[in-house]
Amino acid sequence: MTTPDQHALSFGAAAGAYDRARPPYPDEVVDWLLEGVDGPVVDVGAGTGKLTAALAARRDGVIAVEPDDGMRAVLAAQLPSVDSRPGSAEDLPLDDGSAGLVTMAQAWHWVDVPRASAEVGRVVRRPGRLGLVWNYRSDADEWVTRLGEALAGADSAGQMDKIRAHGPTVVGPFDAYERLVVAWDHVIDVETLVALAASRSYVIVMPQHEREQVLSGVRELGEERADADGSLRLPYETYAFRFDLP
Repeated sequence: MTTPDQHALSFGAAAGAYDRARPPYPDEVVDWLLEGVDGPVVDVGAGTGKLTAALAARRDGVIAVEPDDGMRAVLAAQLPSVDSRPGSAEDLPLDDGSAGLVTMAQAWHWVDVPRASAEVGRVVRRPGRLGLVWNYRSDADEWVTRLGEALAGADSAGQMDKIRAHGPTVVGPFDAYERLVVAWDHVIDVETLVALAASRSYVIVMPQHEREQVLSGVRELGEERADADGSLRLPYETYAFRFDLP
């Protein structure tokens, strides 16, 4: 049986698939996270730089913090101008009050909430902000429900339903939050859909024969669903939360 920490640190083994297939974040969400915030921006659990790239396109001096060497290597190769550092939400390589905004995308559910809240609170200056983001596949289309079934136990979306319903758990010094939800479509092809499945932590840590079965089922569904030009329209809802320190 794998532990949450093993899942959280498994992504480097599939960093290429992760970077190729994971969806970006809508411009509206990125702009909302940055709105009204001055000072350095730090993207924690940055992975291969999906959110980092969007932040760096808008602000100079963005710092990326990522614990996995494989993920961080991909980020550094693609975003050489970004200062990328090893570290985690519980142990940030930053001085007290050195950030105006700390972001985490697809990552807060992996953290030790009390430790991470205190550590981010140490780093964020006043006024400042913690911004948390998740992309969720939308079940507005029945084929997305079938995709979840094809992923079977490899799908962790159900574990995070409470975030959509009640918001993420964050403790002092952070308190109330604002929420933004944006619906959008990610246009991909079948190979990208398979890579998306292969990039999930639950798939990465599976025994090889189980992983192959899951990916085969995902490929079959993608080929069935693809348009004549080979494209697939995968609907997403992006949930963003901002916690401000006045």
